[in-house]
This record gives sequence, C-alpha cells and structure tokens, in this order.
Amino acid sequence: MSCGVFLELLAREASPVEFEGPLVQARAEGAPPAVLAELEAAKLAALRVRAVMRRHARREAELAALFDTAGDLAGLRDLDAVLEAITRRARRLLNADIAYLTLNDDARGDTYMRVTDGSVSAAFRRLRLPMGTGLVGLVAQTAMPYNSDHYLVDAQFQHRGFIDQAVAEEGLVAILGVPMKLGSRVIGVLTAANRGERPFDQEEVALLGSLAAHAAIAIDNARLLEETRTALEELSAANEEVKARSAAVEVAARAHDRMTAVVVRGGGVEDVAAIVTELLGGTLHALDADGARLATAGAASAPLTDGELAGVSASAHSARAQGRTVRRGDLWIASVSSGDEMLGTLVLRTSDEVSDADQRILERAALVTALLLLFQRSVTEAEGRVRGELLDDLLSGRTDAAALAARARRVEVDLSAPHVVLSARYESRDHRRRAEFWASSFAAVERGLAASRGEEVVLLLPGDRPGDAARRVAKELGASLGGPATVGAGGPVRGPREVAGAHREAQRCADALVALGRRGDGAGASELGFIGLLIGDDRDVPGFLAGSLGPVADYDARRGTALVRTLEAYFGTGGSLARTAQELHIHVNTVSQRLDRIGRLLGEDWQSPDRALELQLALRLHRLR
Repeated sequence: MSCGVFLELLAREASPVEFEGPLVQARAEGAPPAVLAELEAAKLAALRVRAVMRRHARREAELAALFDTAGDLAGLRDLDAVLEAITRRARRLLNADIAYLTLNDDARGDTYMRVTDGSVSAAFRRLRLPMGTGLVGLVAQTAMPYNSDHYLVDAQFQHRGFIDQAVAEEGLVAILGVPMKLGSRVIGVLTAANRGERPFDQEEVALLGSLAAHAAIAIDNARLLEETRTALEELSAANEEVKARSAAVEVAARAHDRMTAVVVRGGGVEDVAAIVTELLGGTLHALDADGARLATAGAASAPLTDGELAGVSASAHSARAQGRTVRRGDLWIASVSSGDEMLGTLVLRTSDEVSDADQRILERAALVTALLLLFQRSVTEAEGRVRGELLDDLLSGRTDAAALAARARRVEVDLSAPHVVLSARYESRDHRRRAEFWASSFAAVERGLAASRGEEVVLLLPGDRPGDAARRVAKELGASLGGPATVGAGGPVRGPREVAGAHREAQRCADALVALGRRGDGAGASELGFIGLLIGDDRDVPGFLAGSLGPVADYDARRGTALVRTLEAYFGTGGSLARTAQELHIHVNTVSQRLDRIGRLLGEDWQSPDRALELQLALRLHRLR
C-alpha cells in the first residue's frame, strides 16, 4: 500500500517535500512503529529513484544538447550562429543566469568577449582580460577549469579594478570557466555564471567542458572552412591567371609563328611591322642603327620628331641593356640587336597601355627583325662578294670577255649597255667597312657592280653621264659616311674590255679633284676642262672645245661675227683693248662690246686665271683644227 503511494508520487514527478506526506499522515493516524519504519524506508527508496530519474533526464537533455551541437557543427555555415547556439545551450543546461565565450588574441596577449547570452551590461560585453587576470584570464593562461562560489571575494584570482567593476555591474557571484582547446593550445574560454551564490557541481563542470570542446571544434572547422574558401578563391584566381597567361602565350606563339613565316617566305621588315600593329594596334616605326626609317605600319601617325628620335636612341640602348621593352611617354621601344651590335629599333606609338604579354610580342618582333636584317646583310655581303669578284676580274682584264659577260648576266648586269666607272675616295680608314657595305648595297639596287680596292671603292653603274653619276655617289656616300667622299668618273663604256681603261681615267679624275682642292665633289674628265683633256684616255678634243669655247664659236657661226678672232687677239696682246683694236683695225668701243658679248656667252669668270688658261688652250686647238 505504501509503495503504491510513493510510485504515484514518482509518476507525477512530485517534489521531495511531497514524499513526506504519507509518513506525516501515518504518524497522525497513530500507526505503529513498524509501519512508520516501513514507510520511512519506502520514502528513502523513492527519493533515491527520483534522484536517479532526475539524473537520467538531465543526462538525456545534455546528450540531446550535445547532439544538437554536433548537428550544428556538421552543417556549419555561420560561425557566430554556432557559437551563439552553444552559449545559449550552456546557459540553459546549467540553469545559469548568464553564459559567455571569450577568444584568445595572441597578437595582443589577452582574451576578449566574443559571444554572451543573458548579459545586461554593455561594459561586460566589451571586456578584454589580460592573460592570468580574473577567472577567465586564469583559465585562458593555465588551460584548467576554475569554479568560484563568490568571485569578487575569491583570493585565487588576480583581480583588476576594471574587471571587478564589470563583474559587479553584471551582478555575477558564482562563476565557472572551462578552457576551449585545440590539442594542447587554448583558443578561448566558455563560462557560465549565476547572480546568486549557487555553486556549480562536477557534472556541470563536465557538461560545460563538453560544450567547450564542441565550441573549439566549431572554431577550428570555421578556420578550416575559411582557409579552404580562401584557397579555393586563390586557386580560382590562379586558374584565371593561368588561363589569361595561356591565352597570352598562345597569342604570342601565333604571333611568333606568323613572324617566323615572314622570314621563311622571304618577307621584309614591313611585313613584321604589319603583324605587330595588327595585334597591338597603334603605329610601328622600324628604324635602322642610324635612326633612318626602315618601315612604318599601322594607323596613320605623324613621323617621329627629331626630339623623339633623340629620346628613342637613348631608350634603345637602355632596352638593349635590360633585354626588354622600355616606355617613353606613348612610345614603347624595343632594341633590335645581335650580341653587342645595335642593328636598329622598333618604336610602337600607342595611347593604350601595353601589357607584359604584348611587350613580349614587341620583343619577339625585334628579335625577328634582327634576324631579317642579319639575313639581308648576309645576302648582301654574299652577293657583294660575287659582284666584287666580277668587277675585280673586269678591272684586271685577265678573263675572257665572253665569260665575263655571261657572269654579269647571272647577276642581272648587261655589259653591252653603256656603263660608267666610278672611283670613290674616303678620308678615314675607319670608314672602309661602311663604304664597302654602302657601295655593295647601292650597286645591287642600281643593277651594277662594286668592289673595294685599297683606299678606294670602285663602282660600275648603268648610264652614259659619268659626271652626274659621280656627283650623286659623292653626295650619298658622303652622307652615309658622315664625311667627304671624292668621286672620279670614267666612261661611258660598252663591253668588258673598256672597263679597265675607264677605271684608270676615273682614278685620274679623283686624283685631279683632290689636287684641285675639290674634296667631297664628283666629276668626269669632260668636266675638268683642259685637265680632263690631259688625263682622259680618249683625248676628246672636240668635247673639250665644245665645253670651253663652244658658245662663242656657235655664236660666230650663227651671226657671222668674229668673236673667236677677237678673243685670240685679246689674249695675244696681253689683254690690251687698244692693241686689240689696232690689230683688228676696229674701234676700241667695238672691242669692248665684243668682250661684253663673250662674257655673257662664257660667264663672268671667263677672265679668271684658270678659265683664261683653258680658253687659250682651246683657241690654240681650234686654230690647229
């Protein structure tokens, strides 16, 4: 009967006080001592069962909370949300007035409030505790749980005024703190506290420790997720960069293939320039080593100014030293070089930014341009050697004429057509290589021949005007050398056999120009007056007479005048007007008028010593003829 009463109390989860009811009633009814003893034993057994049931219920609740926390960790999306849930569960399971979680700040050497549940003080929520101070600071430093029944008077902690003030403002009395650890490292503290003197038992310490372990796992998982997310973002960025670089490499490879194809098919610098501007835009100027234009391609653009060319020259040497493109305003400059030799420069003018990958394209173009220039030089030098050897044989006259003519046809030189022979002299031996290269290139363009012999460069060029050819070569070769070039001319000649003689005449003309102080000039024998008559192989007397006395003789022939006779008399009398008039039996005024007419026909300098000597020689030859 008594057991049934206590079972009913257990079934409805009665309070411990209610279990005294059956015993009190039995005493009131005067139950014998044996019955009272039995009821006392039944009561104690029921209370023990009640305590066991309560512990099981509590354990079930704790396990459910831990299970829910594990579920939160499995679906972790927001670290703050998980930590708030853990703190909230700790407060509920321990039936605490407040629960809070702090994290260690290794950089500042303290621990700070991260999450609170049940707090009413703003100062408490902003609290930072130095390591070793306060209960939380001591737990964070020692990695051991601490439980205080009355914090403010507990001497086991190092108290700090601002910490005690915040605790007092929050009204906390009993505090339990447990460390959150990853391995042996403490990362924070999970704490539960009451505003009354209710100590926490060992089961509550163990429960809070389990929740702290879950909190530590949540924080570590969040760190790993963040690191994974960061790694994925970095990987994605690296992948995009690899894609961009791959695309740039592919574009550069295609550009290189196209430019290489230009070399293979025998293209020129202008083809490379066109490819660069097609890929990069803007305008590309290709310059040689002296800054002269080789090619221009791209959008319409003004040529480089003198100031820009000066800057380009300095930047080109810098680009060659660095081995990469150099920027100067809106100009991007790449050196065209081979070893220590500067062959030229590529200058890209564009207002757009040129990426590193596009700069590599410009540098590849410079490399291909250098290859083209070296190839062209090799071809020119090889062809020059062939042409030079042919001209050497023509000048020596040792080879059969028919064989020489056949060899000339193979290099597109027709020796049956009229040609002039030029002997070019330069001032410095340092100019020899440049003069050889220029002459070889010039002769190839003009479909002629060139050879270097000692201190002169010999050219055989198509044409029948030796003086004009000599002056042109003197001007252009001098400009290339940066110093005077003196050029004598011989010819015109037809056929291999006449070349050697014309060369000797050209040499004498060059010597005569130097002797006359006409360095840097060019002329043929017919333009050197009586000197030309003396040095010319063919002794062209009619040509000399026509060049010196021709205008006066022609005037006499047309008008029936006696200007030639007057000129003879004038020179014969030593330039005396009176004696000339007496010898011709005419008036002095008539002599003056005739001399004025001669001056208009021959030029005002006809009485200079050189012209006067030339005219007297011409008058003597005219009389002899």
